Amino acid sequence: MSRILQFRLPDLGEGLTEGEILRWLVEPGDEIALNQPIVEVETAKAAVELPSPYAGVVAEVFHAAGETVPVGSPIISVETEPLAGPAPMASAGNPLFDAVGIGDRETPGPGLIGGPAPGGRTSVLVGYGPKAPSVQRRPRKPVEPAEAPLQSPDLPILPTIPDALATAVKPVRHGGLEMGRALEAAVAAASAPVLAKPPVRKLAKDLGIDLASVRGTGDAGTITRADVRRVAQHADVVPAPDVPAPEASAPAREERHPVKGVRKLTAEAMVASAFTAPHVTEFLTVDVTRSMRLVAKLRDELPGVRVSPLLLVARALVAAIRRNPGVNAAWDSTAGEIVVKRYVNLGIAAATPRGLMVPNIKDADRMSLAELAAALTSLVTVAKEGRTPPADLAGGTITITNVGVFGVDSGTPILNPGEAAILCFGAVRERPWVHRGKVRPRQVTQLSVSFDHRLVDGELGSKFLADVGAALEDPVRLIAWG
Repeated sequence: MSRILQFRLPDLGEGLTEGEILRWLVEPGDEIALNQPIVEVETAKAAVELPSPYAGVVAEVFHAAGETVPVGSPIISVETEPLAGPAPMASAGNPLFDAVGIGDRETPGPGLIGGPAPGGRTSVLVGYGPKAPSVQRRPRKPVEPAEAPLQSPDLPILPTIPDALATAVKPVRHGGLEMGRALEAAVAAASAPVLAKPPVRKLAKDLGIDLASVRGTGDAGTITRADVRRVAQHADVVPAPDVPAPEASAPAREERHPVKGVRKLTAEAMVASAFTAPHVTEFLTVDVTRSMRLVAKLRDELPGVRVSPLLLVARALVAAIRRNPGVNAAWDSTAGEIVVKRYVNLGIAAATPRGLMVPNIKDADRMSLAELAAALTSLVTVAKEGRTPPADLAGGTITITNVGVFGVDSGTPILNPGEAAILCFGAVRERPWVHRGKVRPRQVTQLSVSFDHRLVDGELGSKFLADVGAALEDPVRLIAWG
């Protein structure tokens, strides 16, 4: 069994091909337990913490924070037997990989990340990954007789050198034989694995010592702590060359940020939605003075629960869907059908440090007012902390975007892909309003709704928006409409 085992980046969801290393929770030399979180990875869907499939000591991390890693690439190696000493050199195969135990990696068992799954697939954190392709090596081109090395009756040819070093070391004949052998030995020594235990590697990293430059005095050439300290002590007496201070440069006038993760997925989804579904947007200005008074009363009636105007907007939307179920639908282009949902998975557009996310509350239409308030609070809190699980981002049926929290009156939102409508809730402001025949200061807001005109006609979209506004104008309608 190998002592050093590699952990490869698993497929963190259906069809994902890469992930970005957000931060490491461990570093070389740390002792870790089985299933201990070791790294936080961001994909196009969510940020997740990956557990370690091995227990032992961290030998090496292969990618720094901020790097994007393809699925299946090694991200960390773990010394599973840190006290067993250096692994013996293999007599056959590739000595570089056999010495560190990489060539003899264990295959995770069924049900574990990276292990076998039904249908020739691989177990991942969510579902199963794609089938492993069958890879066949292209047959090597036979060597032409003219390219065969020249043979000498009294002088052998140097041993074959790996292909990667073919350009640096070539077979040398006659007078250059000894020089060729010396060069080959030097190259082999330089490419040999560095034998050092994880604590020694951590010490070398802390002292800024390159282990490749240290000669090991331990068993089988293993580098010890004393070897590292000896090199570090010698390096301290060597004067560092004077490096001129860099000249102050003018501040950059542009910044470039790579498009990846949530931002990349959002961009692709918005482009697909904008140029697939024909959007129509309608607006309605509403007197919500009574709703704001109700919000103040609910804060007293529901202690410990965060009550905001968004709660009543969500409740009004659910009530309007009961009266206009056609807006809670989806367009199935494959089957040529309109799919009307008899449940409401209410999406809330949330601005997070990772970008725009739209987690949804499952079966929001079956919740009481207190349950809906608690679900909204939890959803927004988790989203802003960047801990939204992928399951909460899938399956939404209709969305609310609250631009009022930014002091914005209204907008023309783009549909969340797969949904037929999105409601925009603007800022609530005190404005002059005609109330009971007189101009009075009232709490007023503006609502807008964008809908997919393929399955929502103007009449249906207008009735839906009017019902949302009517419920907010007089919240008693929320009880009357059920």
